[in-house]
Formats: sequence, C-alpha cells, structure tokens
Amino acid sequence: MWWTNSVISSFALPITAEGGETMPLIQIAGSERFAYHPKATDKTKELASDARLHSVSDKDIDAVDPLTYEVIRHRLAAVTEEMGDGLKRMSGSVVVTDCNDFGATILDECGDSVVVGLYNTQLAASVDMAVKWTLENRSKQPGFQAGDMFLCNDPWVGGGLHQNDVTVFAPLIHDGEVFAWTAVVCHQVDLGGVSPGSWSVEGRDVFWESTPIPPVKIVEGGSIRPDIEDMYLRRSRVPRLIALDLRAKIGANNIAQERLAALIAKYGATTLKAVMKRMMNDSEARLRAKLQTLPDGVWSGVAHQDSFRHSDRNIYKILLTMTKQGDRLKFDFTGTDKETEGFANCTFAGLRGGIMPIVLTMLCGDIPWSPGGLYRCIDIVSEPGTINNCNFPAGIGKASVASAWATQNVVSECVAGMLDVHPEHRKSLMCVCCGTWDLALLAGLDQRGNPFVTMICDSMAGGLGARVDQDGVDTGGLNCIPMGRVADVEINEFSFPMLYLWRREETDSGGPGRFRGGMGGSSCFIAHDSPIGGVHLVVSATGKALPQATGSSGGYPAGTQYDVLKRNARIAELFAAGRIPATLEQIGGTEDILESHLETNLGEHDVYYTHWQGGGGYGDPLLRDPVVVARDVEARKVSVEAANDIYGVLLNADGSANEPATRRHRTRVRCERVGEPVPDQAAE
Repeated sequence: MWWTNSVISSFALPITAEGGETMPLIQIAGSERFAYHPKATDKTKELASDARLHSVSDKDIDAVDPLTYEVIRHRLAAVTEEMGDGLKRMSGSVVVTDCNDFGATILDECGDSVVVGLYNTQLAASVDMAVKWTLENRSKQPGFQAGDMFLCNDPWVGGGLHQNDVTVFAPLIHDGEVFAWTAVVCHQVDLGGVSPGSWSVEGRDVFWESTPIPPVKIVEGGSIRPDIEDMYLRRSRVPRLIALDLRAKIGANNIAQERLAALIAKYGATTLKAVMKRMMNDSEARLRAKLQTLPDGVWSGVAHQDSFRHSDRNIYKILLTMTKQGDRLKFDFTGTDKETEGFANCTFAGLRGGIMPIVLTMLCGDIPWSPGGLYRCIDIVSEPGTINNCNFPAGIGKASVASAWATQNVVSECVAGMLDVHPEHRKSLMCVCCGTWDLALLAGLDQRGNPFVTMICDSMAGGLGARVDQDGVDTGGLNCIPMGRVADVEINEFSFPMLYLWRREETDSGGPGRFRGGMGGSSCFIAHDSPIGGVHLVVSATGKALPQATGSSGGYPAGTQYDVLKRNARIAELFAAGRIPATLEQIGGTEDILESHLETNLGEHDVYYTHWQGGGGYGDPLLRDPVVVARDVEARKVSVEAANDIYGVLLNADGSANEPATRRHRTRVRCERVGEPVPDQAAE
C-alpha cells in the first residue's frame, strides 16, 4: 500500500471543473517521520547520542558577571545583523537584497534559538525545528564535522513555512563537539512546480509543487557537494540565481561561524555558552513575569480565508482559543477546518510561525528575542490534518502567506485583546496589520533577453494596525518582518521588464476607528521592453471576499483586496500624447476584476493593478476627533463619504469639520445602532 487508511478527507473523488477526477488527499505511509514537533531538550540529546554536544552547568551560567553577559549578548545580536548584511551583499535576488525577506538565527547545541535577527520572524521562528530534526536523525549518518552545512526546505520538518523558504544551517564544531548552530533562511523565487515561482494556483496537493527536501548535507568539510547542489537546482527555472543565493547563505553562515569562533577565543567556550543559555533563561523569566501581571482569562477569535486554489470560492476558518493562566499562554486551535485541496494549507511549522512573530513584537518589545526561552512559556494545541497543521501530501505552496498568515492574524487579535485589559501593557498592542499578502509574480524574458522569475514585493508596504493611542503607520510595513521593506520602483524597473504607472497609498484602505489603521497601497504597471512583448503573470491574493485585517475594541477592519487586469488598454495612445494616467478609468481597455488565484499572461498592451490591504482600526470610529477626520479627508486618507457614513463627521464647504452637526449626526447613529428613539435635537 502507498498510503494508510488514515484518510484526511472524503474518499469520494473530487470532480474538476473539466469533469475529470482527481486523487483525494490521503496520508502517505512513512510521511509521519517528517511531521516533526519539537521535543524537550533532554529528549533531543538522547536521540542525538551519536553526536558530542558541548554543554555547561547551571553553576557556569550563574558565574557570568553582568557586564560580560551584556557585552556578549549584544555581540550575538550584532552577529545576526552581520549575517543578514552579508546575505544581502552576496545575493542576486531583489526579494533578499531590497525586501529583506529572510531570517538569521543563532542556536545552541540542541537547536534552541538563542537570538533571531530583525528580519522575517516567521522564518526564523521555525528554524529550530529543522536543526532539532537533524540532530535526532543525522547525528550518526552522515554526522557532523567542521565545515559541514545542511540544506532543508521541507516545511513538515521545519526551517521554513513553504518550499520556497530554503534554510542553510551549520554546526559550529569546537574541540570536536557541536558547540552551536547558525542558520540562514530566505525566500527563493523559483524551485520548480507547475507554475512559475512555485506558486501552483491550480494545485491540489504537494505533488503539484516544488519538492520538499529534508535536511541534506550540502557542504562537507567546507566544500559544496556538487551532487546535492545539482539535485537542488535541477527543477528551478532560474538555477543560476538560486545557486548564487545558496552561496550567499553559505557565506552568511561562514560570517557567523567566524564571529562565534572569535568570541570563543576571547571569552572561552564556557563563558560564551553560559551567556547563550542565560539569554534564553532571561527571556523566559521576563515573559513569565509579564504574563503574571496580566489577569487570567480566555480570549477567542476566528480568521477566515477565501479560496485555496483557482476557481475555489469556499471560505475556510482558523479558530483560536487563547488561555492565559498564571505565567503560561495556551494557544488552542481546536475546531479549525480540515485540510483541503489547494496550495494554501500550512504545516505545524507554519502554525508556530504564526504565533512567534506576535509574541516577539507585542509581548517582547522590552525582552531579548530568544525564542528558545520564550517557547517554554507557550503551549500549543492543534489537531493534525487541519489547514494550519496539515499532513503530507496536502498542498502548502502558499503556506507562508495563507494559513500561516491567517494564524498570525487571529493570534494578533487574541493577544491584543489580552493586553487591552492592562493599563500599561495595552500600549504594546497593535491591531492586525496588512491582512494578507498580495502576490504578483512575473516570469519570462527580461529586457536583456535572459529568463527571469520574480515576486513583486510591493505589499511589503502594508498598513500597520492601529494602537490604543495612535493611528497605524500608513504603508508602514509588516509587523512580522520588522526590517522588511519595499523595493524602489526604479530597482524593479531596472531588474525586470516592467514600467510603473503609479505606486501610491489608497484612500479608505486603513481600518476606521477612534485610531485609524494604517493605509494600504496600490501598484499599477505594464510589461515593458521584453523581447517577447509581454510577461507571464501569476496572481495569488486572498482577502477579496471578506476583510482579513480585523480591528479591536470596536475598530473596523481594513478594506479588502482588489486586483484588476485591463486588457488592450490605451497606454500607448496616452504616452504618445505625453500623458500618464492616474486612474483605472483613464487607462481604458477591457476590465477584468480578478479572482483570488489566477495564472495568465500580461500582454504588451495590458495593465495590471493591485491594491493591498491596510491595518485594522482601534476603537469606535464615532469617537475619532472630527478635526482629525477632516485632516484625513484633506490628506486623501479618508473619503468624504467614509467621513460621513463611518466616522459620522459632517464637513463644511471649506473642508473643516462642522462640529455641532457632527455631534447631532453621531447621536442619531448611536441611537439607530441600538434601536433607541432619536432625540429631537439629533433628529433635526
């Protein structure tokens, strides 16, 4: 038998749009070996008994003086920044060099994360899984020697959230023992699969996608293994770029290993390791202390996703019940929908990647980012075979910005609710940021005649969620990628055959509230200067059927996603007349409002418009200062219609707030909300 009787969906064969039958999702026998959940440190040591692991005692940890501790702690944080800087300097991918979609981590000998860089914390939060699995399954054969490095892109094992997240991690060998691990993970633009960029929008399971590779030794004794590299690159549409990024990750690990070796030489192995252990202990103790100051309670939420593949019009939900008891947090996802056909499920690594970024950014702003200690305060309950803890071979090609992202949204909502009850800690909460990732992927021949594939990362400039005392930052970024950034328009136009008509913030895109969510934005561009005329376009952007950036305490969600393809537009005519269009109406052509997932071509006379989400609002919009609303209207952050209908603000002819009329209007709206009679003065 190729599979067990443990089915994860109905045995009834689904019917495709063409009337054919497809294979149901059936769990593959043997795949459970790779469905990894991190084990306790002592258990990992037991399973890695063939490896010599460096360790220190509690007495060694306590012996480190405070000054030495702080110096080394900050030096380790600086090393992760050096790893990121080295990766950016060596990579050839705009996704890395200009958008910072990568992670850098230093781990102890058992794979517990000591420090993560300020990059994509979703990625860095799952690296420990890959290292622990490698310790437990590779310590005897092939073993660990100085100069070795491992490669992994299997999201069931860990190290990334979908196959495009490729981790290269290395043991640091000191005196014949595994002293620590260093790891770098970044998004690769194409590793194979049915569709360019490995975003198989028609996909139904993992076999439509790029191949998940469990940890393999890619570097042995300081030299790249050509057999493993060939296997890794063989399916990519841009193998030279992927090979360059591989070397960039190897180089970043080399930087970290050199810096750690220098610290050992200066302070001694015992002192350095003691600091690493204390960093995790300190983070754990400080998070526990903060949790103790918060009242015990239960918070619940639901995150929705619309569509798991092309032509799918279903809605899927992730349920979370978060319990805070004493100094522990429990995240219980019981009731989440079962995994389904498509490419938007995520593995347990994705579920963890949806939790840790919110713990870091909301709960640990004043605590060292040592996930190895923070995870000790967290319990996770999840049913295997659900959309955010799926079994092999469920499709996961979009996991990082689908079910993992939705998990992050609902975790954000619940943690914000918990913090909101504390007079001081509530200042750290943030409403849900950019509720979904707006993917636009281009492929074809660039202006130099070379094959290319790239992900346009403009939605990296998503709107940040509102706070309890201030608006969210307009196009401020993503809270899960603190150092994420959007590539300059000129960089994208120089690197790829495209020309922007505009990239701007969009009116009414931020969630209304007493404090408004940050605005989202839009991009509008055409294919330009490709020797074959147009380019191939893959679109994958949910959040169109319902909003996904929810508000808090009566705040409204941000607007929904909106993507439009204009066929046979009049761009050439406008350019010839010396005009640059500023609206979709001016562009002309045949308008096609796009579904969530689509693979098509962007012809030389076509225009693509994509509008990504802002952040959720905080508090009732009727409590927002009318003067501030009037300023928002003047700055085109809020429309006149939204000011009136949502904020209840009436404006004078000169654009200023008519405060007496606004008070009457708001009174009328409040009465209508609860079904009470409208006072005579308000009725007037």
